[in-house]
This record gives sequence, structure tokens and C-alpha cells, in this order.
Amino acid sequence: MGYLGLLRRRPVLVLWSSAALSVLGDRLYGLAVMWVVYASTGSAALMGLVAVVESVPYIVIGTFGRRLVPWFASFGALGWLDVARAAVVFAVPLLWSPDRGGMVVLLVLVGVLGTLGAVFDPNLAGLVPGLVEPGQVRQVTALLDLTTRLAAIAGPGCVGLILLVVSDVQLFAVDGATFLVSAIALWWLRSHTRRAAVAASLGPVAIDRPRVVAAGPVLRRHPDVRVAIGLHGAGLFVAAVSAVGLPAVLAVRLGQGAAGYGLVLAAIGAGALTGNLLIGSLRAVRWLMTYCAAWVVTGLALIGISAAPSLPVVLGFGFMSGLATPAAAVTLRTRLAQFDRPERLRLLTVDQTVIRSAGTVGMLTLPLVVDAAPAVAFAGAGGFLIVAAAVAGIAGRRVTVAVAAAPERVLVAAER
Repeated sequence: MGYLGLLRRRPVLVLWSSAALSVLGDRLYGLAVMWVVYASTGSAALMGLVAVVESVPYIVIGTFGRRLVPWFASFGALGWLDVARAAVVFAVPLLWSPDRGGMVVLLVLVGVLGTLGAVFDPNLAGLVPGLVEPGQVRQVTALLDLTTRLAAIAGPGCVGLILLVVSDVQLFAVDGATFLVSAIALWWLRSHTRRAAVAASLGPVAIDRPRVVAAGPVLRRHPDVRVAIGLHGAGLFVAAVSAVGLPAVLAVRLGQGAAGYGLVLAAIGAGALTGNLLIGSLRAVRWLMTYCAAWVVTGLALIGISAAPSLPVVLGFGFMSGLATPAAAVTLRTRLAQFDRPERLRLLTVDQTVIRSAGTVGMLTLPLVVDAAPAVAFAGAGGFLIVAAAVAGIAGRRVTVAVAAAPERVLVAAER
């Protein structure tokens, strides 16, 4: 069943609409905050500080909030989280001012919004598989991944169009409205799932929170997932190179300006959309090999960009990089969806913690390398990804075979 077939189902359509609005709201908020900070202070360092503060709650909650996250493992609770996110966004233009005190207030609000997002994101991903049959999990996962790809393309354009008719302060009101509409959609899903549960059981049904599980034993029993999450962290660590280094490579090597940069971003977005459509219709038998291969392609694209002699070649490698991104994301999420609900939620939280931690470390360290030698940074990041993906593929396969050959010994060790 393709995307259109899934969207004909009202629960999936509502879920997709809610996820699209939440992702677009996140994108609008991020762009609006960065724009306001830079326009008022002219400081790129403060922009970076805002990004780091937003990521800290993901790391803290993922590490220490094992019992907190399951409290919000329902569509109704997620609706209230979106209401809270709307309130925080509405408060930004009311409480912030371009002075030291206003910056402190802004950082607090950014931290609060990051905290809400850290609880919201894994819970929404954990609820998705329950809306479709097991054979359609890959397709619905790819469908939701499509919202991220569309928001990455539409977000900057939406900000530009909205700012033509409203002020930057009013932009926050538009952003908050997206979270409120998403909350309404989530509350509808809560009512729908309860009606469906009652109909299936012919009586009242209590929808319980999933039990709290530890990640360590699950990861020891499934080393393929362990190495995949580690590779995900490696990929997000070096993502800082392309995030901050692409303009430098284009300017230093090819003499390109903002127009060339925009074309490369468009090529990456087009590749991501194409990759999403492809991975949604394919069925990977060896999921870890598919996952690692996607990261190898990303590494090759980074090396290609570092040595590209012209803008069209960079566009080709940008498209190639975008093509691999959804292949990796959908493949991993589909594998995690195969776990039962408590383990799935915990693994999604662990994955989120790993990539946020790795991404934060990358943003704090790798821009220094990019400033020194942009092309070398791209080539090094690409080589690092290729090696990491090859090691993850080989190690994951060997350890998985070893676990299968000695299930009793591993089970006893995992329970200690």
C-alpha cells in the first residue's frame, strides 16, 4: 500500500497532519528564534548557544528520565504537550528583549521547549506502529519521515512568505497556532483509539502507560540495534561539518555565493524527497546492511563535495547525500518498531539521546576544523563515516550471529 492508500485511512491522515504541523512548528520556531537573536545582537555565538541549550534537555531526559517519558505515552498526553509548546512559543515575543536579561529569559524558554520536545518526540514515534498492521509499519514510518523532508524544504520558504505580511513577533503567533492545531488532532486520535479499543473488546478499556524498562539488557540482547544507534550518533556528530561548512566550501573552492548555496540545499532536499519515496516502497531483508550502506553513501557524498570541481558536481553529490538520509532514518525506525511498546519507547529515547549528544559535541568542536580547512573537514568527515559504517556492519553481523549461537548465556548476562 502506497502513501495515498495509507492517507485514505482517517487515523493515519490525522496522525500525519498532526506530525506535519508539529514538525513545521518546530522548524518555524527554530528559524524565528535564530532570526530574532541574530537581527537583535548580530552574534553568531549566541545563535550557537541557543542551539546547544535546546539540545541539553534531550540529553538529560534521555539519560536520567527513564521513568518520566512513559507518563506521556498516549495521544491525549501528547496533545497537552503541544498545548504547552504553543504557550511557550506565544511567550517568547512577550517576555524577550534584546538585552542581557532578555537573553536569559529566551534561553530559559528555549530550554523549556526542548524539554517538552524531548518527551514528545519518542512517544509519538512509539505510538505510530499501533495504528497500522505489522506489514505496513515501514510504509507509515516512511510517510511520517516525509513530514521532516517537506518541513526542511518548506520551512525557510514559509518563514520568508509569512514575514512579507507579518512582523517577526507575529511569526511566533503563527508558529504557536500550528502546535494548537496539532493538539486538536492528537486529542481526536485519543478518542478514536479508545473507541476502537472498546469496540474490539466489547467493553470499557483502560489505556495504560507502558512499563518502564532498562535499555542495557535490551541492547545486549540485540547488538545489531546497539551498533546501529552508535552509527547514528557518529553520523550526527559529523553532520556539523556539512551544516556549517557547506557555505565555506562553496565560497573558497568554487567562488559561489548565496545563490549557489541555495541551489545545493534544494538539491539535497530533492534527493531526500526521492529517497523517501524509494525507501517507503522497498522491503529490506538485511536491514543493518541497508542502514550501513546508506551511511556509506553519505560519506562518499561528503568526500565528493570536498573535491568537486564545479557547482553542478556539488549539486549531484548533494542530491546523493539527500537520497541516503531517509533510507537510514526509515530503516532504523522500522527496526525499532518491531519491539514491543515499552522496549520500543526506551530504544527511541536512547537513540534520541545519542544523536543529540553527538550532534551537540560536533557543533561545539568541528566548526573549528571547518574554519581551518573546509575541504579537508568534508573529506575527513566522509572517510570517518565510511569507516564507521563498515565497522558497524561487520561488527553488528558477527555479534548478532554470536548471540544467536549462545542465547542462554547472553540471556543470563543480560539479566544481571
